[in-house]
Amino acid sequence: MISGVTMKINMDDYIIHALKEDITSEDVSTNAVMPENKQGTAQLICKANGIICGIEVFERVFTLLDDTSRFETKVKDGDKVTKGQIIGVLYGDIKALLSGERTALNYLQRMSGIATITNEYAKELEGTNTTLLDTRKTTPNMRPFEKYAVTVGGGRNHRYNLSDGVLLKDNHIGAAGSVAKAIKMARDYAPFVRKIEIEAETLDQVKEAIEAGADIIMLDNMDNDTMKKAVELIGGRAQTECSGNVTKERLREIAAIGVDYVSSGALTHSAPVLDVSLKNLKPVE
Repeated sequence: MISGVTMKINMDDYIIHALKEDITSEDVSTNAVMPENKQGTAQLICKANGIICGIEVFERVFTLLDDTSRFETKVKDGDKVTKGQIIGVLYGDIKALLSGERTALNYLQRMSGIATITNEYAKELEGTNTTLLDTRKTTPNMRPFEKYAVTVGGGRNHRYNLSDGVLLKDNHIGAAGSVAKAIKMARDYAPFVRKIEIEAETLDQVKEAIEAGADIIMLDNMDNDTMKKAVELIGGRAQTECSGNVTKERLREIAAIGVDYVSSGALTHSAPVLDVSLKNLKPVE
């Protein structure tokens, strides 16, 4: 799981890279209208209902540009926010506020959007024994932020990256020659503490995975009837994960089938941003 601490110790490198992307030599517009340093303030205003996420990241963008900057707010990651709500007030050098605005909002809007959609999905699974997971379908150079946002929204993280766990998908099976061969090769190569998860698209592959001793069987792109047969076939001999064509509307049906986990790439690759704006910037006399 990506915790706030994990994100915090990684975020500076990512934020600096994002700032370098936006400011290659100087902020021409800001330097034109602000030839001298001057303290200012601006309000962060929510323009839609949702779950806020990324408050520390938002503030860190500005403190990296100006160590006198500070963001005062009474909300925290995971709180519900509403349209028109003033989330907080930002203080600092006006040059830093102007130059960091877009980068800071990009992080906050993206992370809040992911937390919001994850929360909507997680609510559909309340009261069931099925756990909601994300995937590696993240935006390049945004993974720690996006996976953290999933946890804030009420989901859990699947493996963080390719070094984090064994997941044998259709092309791994093709490269190995069969489900059984892929599992054996992974078992022989991977450290004994690693669980072996394998993708199964048919009931025949499910049977082969059980016989080969898979720890987790991912039921990929199966309709509900086939998935139900697969879960009955597995009979608790392996953990089960449903993946592929997972929509919010299907979650209750999937949980009723009895799978242990359901993973959705939509949590990160299709989440709309939460509309948040930095407004009413003015000098502090």
